[in-house]
Amino acid sequence: MADNARAKRLADLIREVVAQKLQRGIKDPRLGSHVTITDTRVTGDLREATVFYTVYGDDEERTAAAAGLESAKGILRSEVGRAAGVKFTPTLTFVADALPDTARTIEDLLDRARQSDAAVREASAGAAYAGDADPYKKPGSDEETDDSAE
Repeated sequence: MADNARAKRLADLIREVVAQKLQRGIKDPRLGSHVTITDTRVTGDLREATVFYTVYGDDEERTAAAAGLESAKGILRSEVGRAAGVKFTPTLTFVADALPDTARTIEDLLDRARQSDAAVREASAGAAYAGDADPYKKPGSDEETDDSAE
C-alpha cells in the first residue's frame, strides 16, 4: 500500500499528462478543445485512476467526448506510464464531472430565492404594523409612571 502523498503526486501527474496529450497529441475530432480535465484520483494501491472531465456543449457533444476518451484510453495510459516511470501503470477510468450541473442547479435555486425575496420586499413596501411599532414595554416608560402616580 502506497502512502497518500505518493498517490496524490501520481494523480497530479496523470492529470497533467492526460490534459497535455488531449490538447496536443490526440487528433480525434470528438476530443476538441471543449474537453477539460478537472480532477484525478488514484486508489491507495496505485492500480486504478479515475479521471474526471467536463465537456462544454450539449448532450451530443458529451456522448461523443465520452466515446472519444474511451477509444483513446490505451494511448493515454501508455503516455502516463512513460511519464510516471512506475512499475505498474494505473488503469484509467473516465468519469464525467457533475460539478457544472450541480453549480447550474445551485444558481437556479439562488435565482428563485432572489425572486421570492424581491416579491416579499414588494409586498411589504407599503405595509404598516398591526399594532405599535415596538410591542415590548420598556422600564421607565410613560405608561408605568402614570399608573404609579395614582
